[in-house]
Amino acid sequence: MAKNKHLTDSDRIEIEHSIRHKISFSKIAAKLFKHHSTISREVIDRRVASNKGAVGRIINRCIMRRNCQKRQLCLDMPDCTRRCSTCKYCNTACPDFQEEVCEKLSKPPYVCNGCEEESKCVLRKQYYVHNPAQTNYKDILVESRSGANITENELLSLDTLISPLVKAGQSVHHILVNNSNRFDIHEKTVYRYIAGGLLKAKNGDMPRVCMLKPRSRKPVQHKIDKKCRIGRMLTDFQSCVDANPEIRVVEMDSVIGRIGGKVLLTLMFRDSGLMLAFLRDRNDAQSVIDIFLMLRELAGEELFLALFQVLLTDNGSEFSNPAAIECDKNGLRTARVFYCDPCASWQKGRVERNHEFIRFILPKGTSFDDLTQNEVNLMMSHINSYSRPALNDKTPFDLFSFVYDKKILSDLGIHKIPANEIILKPSLLE
Repeated sequence: MAKNKHLTDSDRIEIEHSIRHKISFSKIAAKLFKHHSTISREVIDRRVASNKGAVGRIINRCIMRRNCQKRQLCLDMPDCTRRCSTCKYCNTACPDFQEEVCEKLSKPPYVCNGCEEESKCVLRKQYYVHNPAQTNYKDILVESRSGANITENELLSLDTLISPLVKAGQSVHHILVNNSNRFDIHEKTVYRYIAGGLLKAKNGDMPRVCMLKPRSRKPVQHKIDKKCRIGRMLTDFQSCVDANPEIRVVEMDSVIGRIGGKVLLTLMFRDSGLMLAFLRDRNDAQSVIDIFLMLRELAGEELFLALFQVLLTDNGSEFSNPAAIECDKNGLRTARVFYCDPCASWQKGRVERNHEFIRFILPKGTSFDDLTQNEVNLMMSHINSYSRPALNDKTPFDLFSFVYDKKILSDLGIHKIPANEIILKPSLLE
């Protein structure tokens, strides 16, 4: 069976020709390498109505025309036949008119093509004609691909960032180039959104836009470097771990609240099970970089190097600038970032499982927009103080404090919660 379910113009010509010669849908489908339901839906969806009558017969489609006794409802008409059942004006003049629908149209082939009664039937007809069917298909295809492929929340977030800068006199190109880690969108798309009135900024805020003629240009990627994952795939990660068995691994991921709203960056240390969470205003690469810059400054280069030797994450666009995470302010690489295979979240299963504790307190679908970092720290203090069977009934907080200096946890706002005071319910933050 063909993977491509779209019918071509030649396919539609074949369907029209086959129906007229009374070939079944199953045989048509086999000939076109389609499913028979595809053919039936095509005919039903794209058949066209016709008022075609029959030669020598009056077009009266009333269901009661055979037994109707009404007379002279349209006596003022010059060619009135006096008996309404034989009058062509019955369809519009009679208040009791009920149109009769041919029963054959409710079963295959659903159209009048090839019907033996077509030449003498006066009922409203349905035909499948390849030309209008193809035109209808193209219209729907164009309509489905028009408009903005973006959610309302994502558009609001984009508007908040771009419109003030455009109104300040900056060009869209300048904005995207100098904020490359905050956008996963093409320059031309932004111009199209502005021209379409989707953003607060208008074409009038960009004087040159009104003067320049449209021109073709090569796509410019402002955000994701397609080569950033070379040398950082899972096989490279496994080789690195095999060559350095004592190396410390941190699993990194994002937890989404409302689409387009605030998100959490989570960092879980495999050796202790402790997980840190940081609130971000947007799910972009720059917000991740800003958090690692903060961690470098807070911990110092020596402790940072001990904490973050290897980071394993997924292929999300927020992690698309690994060099900025790996390197210090002098450009020296002090950490390594590796990526899981696409659609293989189980390859960093520890952090994925730990997200369950976050969802106990912040159920899926909860907006993070009203959260503060202090509330996130409180939540993580309760989660990291919870005993784990996998850790021999120890807490991640205790194990991390044993291996590292727990002062860093205090600086990050993470504290030990007594066992009997731990709350893993939404009421913790209410």
